[in-house]
Amino acid sequence: MTELRLIQVDAFADRPFAGNPAAVMPLDAWLPDDEMQAIALENNLSETAFTVPDTTGEADYELRWFTPTTEVAMCGHATLASGHVLIGDRPSVRFRTRKAGVLVVSRESDVLVLDLPQIRVAPDDNPPLLAALGTPDGQAFLSYAGAEATAIVLLDDAAAVRVCAPDMKALAGIELMAIVTAPGDGKADVVSRVFVPAWGIDEDPVTGSAHAALVPFWAERLGGGELSYFQASRRGGHLSGRMAGDRVILRSRCVTVIEGRMRF
Repeated sequence: MTELRLIQVDAFADRPFAGNPAAVMPLDAWLPDDEMQAIALENNLSETAFTVPDTTGEADYELRWFTPTTEVAMCGHATLASGHVLIGDRPSVRFRTRKAGVLVVSRESDVLVLDLPQIRVAPDDNPPLLAALGTPDGQAFLSYAGAEATAIVLLDDAAAVRVCAPDMKALAGIELMAIVTAPGDGKADVVSRVFVPAWGIDEDPVTGSAHAALVPFWAERLGGGELSYFQASRRGGHLSGRMAGDRVILRSRCVTVIEGRMRF
């Protein structure tokens, strides 16, 4: 029987049961892909992150992420959670990934800072996406650069974001991370929600990789500097974000809620 350490972390949260839960499993060596996928399905969280010590000198650890159904190219909240678990007394920890380059989690007092590559989008007429989201009057933008295939749909106001009710069956046939967003309503500069049923996640609670697209998108519309973001899922999560060249810098917190051993 194999026994491995498993830590569950609420990322983009300053208290338990908020933000986005991620499982982190530090390994000495990679497990077979089908075993990591089975572990992610057993955890049944948006993402399970697996790390192994990096031997190339580029980073401290290699990092991979699995939803319950698939491996993904980039995941922000599980990277932040992995940094929370593994940073120790260091000022920062570096993760080498397969498709998103080297990602860095740093510490600023009690806040964690996540450095991600940006995702860029451009206007794109996409009636099937708008119909699946139930937002026929939204403005659609599709990614043309970045790690994840992403769509941003701009709505009139935060209320429209909060009441958005996608047809998940229809949306599951569209291989995109679908983001609905609008200017904030007083509690944050920007409000969003994220739906990814094509990757096994109907609604993601708080999504770092979505903000890799949202931060440059809103920086162009609201000006430079750091903006506050609220992802209006049932759990909800607050973070701030700014551009640094072509990188996206996110700031938030994490809380460990479960530590234990998985046996299989």
